[in-house]
Formats: sequence, structure tokens, C-alpha cells
Amino acid sequence: GYLYYNTVRCDFNSSDLKDIEFIRSEYFNKLELTRFSSSLGKFVGYTEFGVKQAENWNKDPSVLAQMNAQKETYCKHNIEVD
Repeated sequence: GYLYYNTVRCDFNSSDLKDIEFIRSEYFNKLELTRFSSSLGKFVGYTEFGVKQAENWNKDPSVLAQMNAQKETYCKHNIEVD
């Protein structure tokens, strides 16, 4: 079989939102295909397929806005939880 999954994480340097990085990675069979980093504000591809996916997602302002908003909605929420 095949395994596709994604991970979401927040890297905290402090509880200040500007010091937090939101990262979403997509994997296929343990190989990272793409990664969104709020520090870069865009997707990066790590395979031929991932590069094409990243290019398509980076062309769509609504996708980038949604991913950038996750820093505040997902990471900031978890500061208060943890």
C-alpha cells in the first residue's frame, strides 16, 4: 500500500506571535513532498511532483492567505492551551 499524510507544527521561540513559525508538510511514503512555512510565506517543493504542487499553490492568493492565517488561528490558540 501507499501512505499519504501531512503534519502541522508550530515552532515557538517565544509566546509572541512574530516569533512563531507555522509549518505544514505533506508526505508520501515518508518522503516530504511540500512544505509551507509562515516565515517564507509560501510553499516549497522537495520532489518533482512537490515543486509543481508548490508552484500551483503559490499562484493562488487565497491559498496563501489561508495558510498564513493558520499561524494565528492554530499556533496562537495552542500557546494558551500549552
